[in-house]
Amino acid sequence: MHKLKIRRIGNSLGAILPADVLERLHVGEGEELFLVEEGDGVKLSPYDPEFEAVLRAFEDGQKKYRNALRKLAE
Repeated sequence: MHKLKIRRIGNSLGAILPADVLERLHVGEGEELFLVEEGDGVKLSPYDPEFEAVLRAFEDGQKKYRNALRKLAE
C-alpha cells in the first residue's frame, strides 16, 4: 500500500507515483496512464480500456470471418 499526497503541479493538482509502482506498470515520464473507475475505487493501467474492447470485437469477428480474411490475405 502506498499513501499519496495531492500536490499542486502548475495550475493543476496531481499525485507523484512511487518508482516501484511505475516500474510494475512499465511506464516512465511522458507516457500515459488510464484511470478506470471500478466499484468504489479506481484502477491505474497503461492499457487503454477502449482499445481492449475494440480488440476483443476484432477477435470475435476474426473467428467468424476466418475464411474471408484468409482469402483477402492471399
